[in-house]
Amino acid sequence: MIRTAALDALPVREAVPELLAALDGHGTAVLCAPPGTGKTTLVPLVLAGLVGGGPARRVIVAEPRRIAARAAARRMAWLLGERTGERVGFTVRGERSVGAGTLVEVVTTGVLLQRLQRDQELTGVDVVVLDECHERHLDADTVAAFLLDVRAALRPELRLLAASATTDAEGWARLLGDAPVVEAAGVAHPVEVVWAPPAQPVRPPHGMRVDPALLAHVAATVRRALAERDGDVLCFLPGVGEIGRVARQLGDLPGVEVLQVHGRAPASVQDAVLAGASGRRVVLATAVAESSLTVPGVRVVVDCGLAREPRVDHARGLGALTTVRASQAAARQRAGRAGREEPGAVYRCWTEAENSRLPRFPAPEIKVADLAAFALQAACWGDPSAEGLALLDAPPAGAMAAARSVLTAIGAVDPQGRATDRGTRMARLGLHPRLARALLDGAAEVGGRRAAEVVALLSEEPPREYGDDLAAAWRTARRGGDGYAARWLQEVRRLASAAGSHPERGSAESAAGLVAALAFPERVARARGGGSFLMASGTGAEVGQGSGLATAGWLAVAVADRPVQAASARVRLAAVIDEATARLAAGHLLAEGEEVHWEDGDVVARRVARLGAVELSVRPLKNADAALVRDALLDGLARDGLGLLRWTRDAQGLRERLAFLHRVLGEPWPDVRDAALLARPDAWLEPELSRARRRADLGRIEAGAALNRLLPWATGEAARLDELAPERIQVPSGSRIRVEYGGEQPVLAVKLQEMFGLDGTPEVAGVPVLVHLLSPAGRPAAVTADLANFWRDGYRAVRAELRGRYPKHPWPEDPTAAEATRFTKARLKQQ
Repeated sequence: MIRTAALDALPVREAVPELLAALDGHGTAVLCAPPGTGKTTLVPLVLAGLVGGGPARRVIVAEPRRIAARAAARRMAWLLGERTGERVGFTVRGERSVGAGTLVEVVTTGVLLQRLQRDQELTGVDVVVLDECHERHLDADTVAAFLLDVRAALRPELRLLAASATTDAEGWARLLGDAPVVEAAGVAHPVEVVWAPPAQPVRPPHGMRVDPALLAHVAATVRRALAERDGDVLCFLPGVGEIGRVARQLGDLPGVEVLQVHGRAPASVQDAVLAGASGRRVVLATAVAESSLTVPGVRVVVDCGLAREPRVDHARGLGALTTVRASQAAARQRAGRAGREEPGAVYRCWTEAENSRLPRFPAPEIKVADLAAFALQAACWGDPSAEGLALLDAPPAGAMAAARSVLTAIGAVDPQGRATDRGTRMARLGLHPRLARALLDGAAEVGGRRAAEVVALLSEEPPREYGDDLAAAWRTARRGGDGYAARWLQEVRRLASAAGSHPERGSAESAAGLVAALAFPERVARARGGGSFLMASGTGAEVGQGSGLATAGWLAVAVADRPVQAASARVRLAAVIDEATARLAAGHLLAEGEEVHWEDGDVVARRVARLGAVELSVRPLKNADAALVRDALLDGLARDGLGLLRWTRDAQGLRERLAFLHRVLGEPWPDVRDAALLARPDAWLEPELSRARRRADLGRIEAGAALNRLLPWATGEAARLDELAPERIQVPSGSRIRVEYGGEQPVLAVKLQEMFGLDGTPEVAGVPVLVHLLSPAGRPAAVTADLANFWRDGYRAVRAELRGRYPKHPWPEDPTAAEATRFTKARLKQQ
């Protein structure tokens, strides 16, 4: 019996006529309706003709989460006075409740994606509702793009509705071909905001880690809310682990039932949460409770302010969830849960000032997630680049390139990016392509059932209490007895059917290692001692203290994370393997060749067999390729400097003269700075460089002779070197004094008396030299770049000082008219 009163009470009923007109006239529409208005339950029933008297149509409602799909189907069936599987049913991974007379089927977006790949026309379906499209899950964006393709090319009569509580209505309207936007008003009760930050600062989240101090504060805030408010409390936490820890800290609350709701929770627990109860409850939930679900009795929300979003985890070689600050939109959605039935309150575990700094919306998955699965779906759809798909946000080019690289390595796509038969089979498994590869290839090696059991462990990581040994965790799951084992067994049955019948081979331990290595070949790891390993990816990994994995020679690392500022990843789950298994699983990373490089100040030449970054064998190489040796020597010169060559005083002086001319005159005088010389070794270091084999040979290369090759011989300018930048200058005494070119200005250091009679300052290449005038003992007496001015203004003071100190030397009153000399007065008389 239809529950008419409950249907009539849903606020979205007022917008139904406008929505039907929009779909009849345009074929697509966007419905914006606040939580609790009935958009997820009433609208599909109306579209199917089950209420309201319209024509019968078959409607598919796509939800982002399994718990929401089941709950929506059960709610609609209840409104019709039926059970699921009659006129309303649902299909999620591993569970299906649909009958011959089902008109409304609620599915996850992942299920709908698989269905589209098998039947692009969606035969028999009249309307598709994409619910909660504001969450921007990758599967939902992909489904929307595929459906728009179907409407454009195959089924223009297929109706498409995008529905959400808060969304980019204009963006979705443009995407759906300028579709009409229908807005439904909701009945929102006021929700008081209580700012409840921790008393002491807490560490920000990193990866999957949440500061225990924050979780302790959340538990305390739940107790505070129970004391200060009436009604049930809904507490939002980022993940299953945090829910468990807060539940343990709450302990036994007198007269209060503590429930845990998340995607992994058994259906019975989910049903109990959504059914309500007579007593008081605390519901600890992940983001699954943000939308699509109404939890009866909730008057208070406690929001920890964190969420889990997908990111590309390069250390794991797979997309993974990471803990982030929840967006402002998510905070509004969560707060709204407290006002669904009556006025309520939300306790936010952060400050009001922090709130304005939160991101406005969660990041679209397509911008931040691993795109291997998306790229494979696009390839199977016939658009490997995804450039022809109607998407709100284009996939990043770098992420798509990385995804195609993975797919090519596992044989899912050909070199042009088109899906292979193997890739098509992988796409239909409902697994990440890496896990699909492990299932298909592992089945042939260890048996279909065994491969399915290990892949099921890898697709949903086992609880931490199962330990870090994958084989041991496998045995624990087989024994059963907990919720994880029940879900695992259900997934095993599905995967075993897809894997096919293959005989079992080898031990269970070897099977666990091989399948894990097939899934993550870049993370096969060789021991370095003391529980430390090096993965083929080049990342270090360490097992926990006391781990039984510490003595293994090789590991296939299934789960690892890297703590803040840590040099190595921590192994969370791995299996023991041997080198043969590593070679089999990561064969595409095998390479053998000559390695010649500069190390510890000399050339090292060896033949190395590698598995990625892991060295398998090393042998000295006596006759290394000359080109590789030359490159290594150049690298040595770049790293350790040109001082490795033989630099005499004349060679260094030549380099300084050339540097001066290049600075003052420019071309054709060469740039002789280190970078410039290393950029053109052929021009000055050959043929000696190509003959060299080691560091000692570099020390035999005469740098001055090499630099001579850079002089502008072709233009004839080289002959002017001594004219433009002479090595020595003859001074009035007749001495030839060396000019130093190492500074910004050429320097002539000469005894003062040898410059008598010279009125003007010497120049080189038009630049006055800086004259360092020395005492008879060779000590500095004065510095000038204007000799005439010095004789006129500075000489008298210098003469007075030096005349008393060196009385045997001539100190004429007029130095410009005196004869320059190197000698004392007595010596001059003897001449």
